[in-house]
Amino acid sequence: MDFSSKLLEQAVDEMSQLPGIGKRTALRLVLHMLKQPESQTKQLADALTKLRTEIKLCKNCYNISDTDLCAICANPSRNSEIVCVVEDIRDVMAIENTDQYRGHYHVLGGKISPMDGIGPSQLSIKPLIEKVQAGKVEEIIFALSSTLEGDTTNFYIYRQLQGTGIKTSTIARGISVGDELEYADEVTLGRSITNRVPFENSAKN
Repeated sequence: MDFSSKLLEQAVDEMSQLPGIGKRTALRLVLHMLKQPESQTKQLADALTKLRTEIKLCKNCYNISDTDLCAICANPSRNSEIVCVVEDIRDVMAIENTDQYRGHYHVLGGKISPMDGIGPSQLSIKPLIEKVQAGKVEEIIFALSSTLEGDTTNFYIYRQLQGTGIKTSTIARGISVGDELEYADEVTLGRSITNRVPFENSAKN
């Protein structure tokens, strides 16, 4: 792809690094921004800059937040003794959209995947175990996607929790095996949360 402008080429190169964005789509987006008022482009740039410089992780659940404690953890009407373990913020949003869950979350930041070089130490598993050992949690709900990596992560955490006496459950398999949680419809996901089953039962299947 030949460019008449180095600035245009640089913008397209940067835009094409986003997931699902090829060079042609990146060029279309960049040309679209050039047609917009300069103020609108600056607002986008400012929003992206603030996203990188001001975004925080909730000190309690590791969800993406604007403050030290996210709105869910700061809500006194939520049950902090029930913790739903998820991969990332997209899963939090998916479950919240069901309006079926009133507990807290714990965001791992990924799943164990040796093929990708991701081990337990690279996820926020240790703080979860420490929270349980401190006696602050009564039930852990495993709500990772039903993939090999998700099941491996679930089982690893389950083994770490053995001996603590805590109740562990997993969302009912209304979610198809291999499906990502964020793509499940709200009714199915809501029923999976409501009809969760003891984790040890699912581990035997």
